[in-house]
Amino acid sequence: MLAVAVLAAGKGTRMKSALPKVLQPLAGATLVERVLASAGNLLPERRILIVGHQAGRVEQQLSLIGGLEFVLQDPQNGTGHAVQQLLTPLQDFEGELLVLNGDVPLLRAETIDQLVATHRDSGADVTLLTARLKDPTGYGRVFATADGLVSAIVEHRDCSEQQRCNNLTNAGIYCFNWCKLAAVLPTLSTDNDQGELYLTDTVGMLDRAMHLEVLDSDEVNGINNRRQLAQCEALLQQRLKEHWMDEGVTFIDPDSCSLSETCQFGRDVVIEAQTHLRGTCRIGDNCRLGPGSLLENAVLGDGVTVLHSVINMAEVGSNTTVGPFAHLRPAAAIGDDCKIGNFVEVKKSTIASGSKVNHLSYIGDAELGTNVNVGAGTITANYDGVNKHRTVIGDDSKTGANSVLVAPITLGKSVTVAAGSTLTKNVADGALAIGRAKQMIKENWSAAKP
Repeated sequence: MLAVAVLAAGKGTRMKSALPKVLQPLAGATLVERVLASAGNLLPERRILIVGHQAGRVEQQLSLIGGLEFVLQDPQNGTGHAVQQLLTPLQDFEGELLVLNGDVPLLRAETIDQLVATHRDSGADVTLLTARLKDPTGYGRVFATADGLVSAIVEHRDCSEQQRCNNLTNAGIYCFNWCKLAAVLPTLSTDNDQGELYLTDTVGMLDRAMHLEVLDSDEVNGINNRRQLAQCEALLQQRLKEHWMDEGVTFIDPDSCSLSETCQFGRDVVIEAQTHLRGTCRIGDNCRLGPGSLLENAVLGDGVTVLHSVINMAEVGSNTTVGPFAHLRPAAAIGDDCKIGNFVEVKKSTIASGSKVNHLSYIGDAELGTNVNVGAGTITANYDGVNKHRTVIGDDSKTGANSVLVAPITLGKSVTVAAGSTLTKNVADGALAIGRAKQMIKENWSAAKP
């Protein structure tokens, strides 16, 4: 059996934020969500968050994640004190305890899997993750035999000059035999510079300690301030983009683009400079995105082009072109072979295949059939000051430039709306609708002025 405990009680003072540190966002997910995901392959029987600072806010934000238990650490008096809070909830538990830090979000699931497997195979009381750092200043040094048996962990300040030449450091990630750990936790002492209870001290109290050296030391980077958050974001973005380039996605200028971990791409997708993807995006084959585009929770079919545009919680069918400077807002659904052009905004509307809204139009709360052509400057006036109303335009209809359709209104199939019309009544199939003031011309007007 396996229990996972995530240390998530700290204030994160150096972040200088009203948001708890573990809830800071990183490539579309919070730090603590990423930490939890790193242990996802293991399918643990128990998942426990040790919370403290703004505990209620942390619990509320993570409430949609099933199977989480929350344990309060109050006051916060060190990592050892945090794990001591598990003595009661795990009093009948027999198995391993994996301890993760809520501010170390770059751990790969494969690394955590290997740590637990190493622990189980070795029969150790504790197995800790270690990393070799180019500059280990400030980190505790781990001294171990060639077969991975840990003989000592010495804090930097207590190391001799010779010991400081050892760059193998403690990453603060542990897999314990819970029963063995529970026996020594109550004996931890605050006899140290910080007056806190350190989980590290338990390693020397247990009979057999092993270590696993992580291959990529960047995985154990912790986050204590905004600079470190930015550094981790850059590392994660590099990891994500390298993965998708290996899967057949082209980034014209990778450094200027960003994406979230939940994005999915087909083959032969081209992502141009200054293009960003957020949330859960699904991008089909042969799409071209950007330059200068933002997609959030967007679904695109195959062969879609998006240029200098924003797509937010909207769907676009195959072989459709969006932009430049278009905005697809939530619940917009665009069909295949469509054109959404310059300065067009679409909101909560369905546009069927083959239809075109080429420029300077607003389509809101509307349903457009197939092969509809919307003229420049067409507006669906969907709001009466209190309620929103629907506009329906049938197949093969077209609106002239600068038309206003005042909802609720239905235009039948093959309807033509004359340019400059304002329509307030339904129009039957095949009709021409004209709704504009009669043109008046007063000759010699300028000459008659005094």
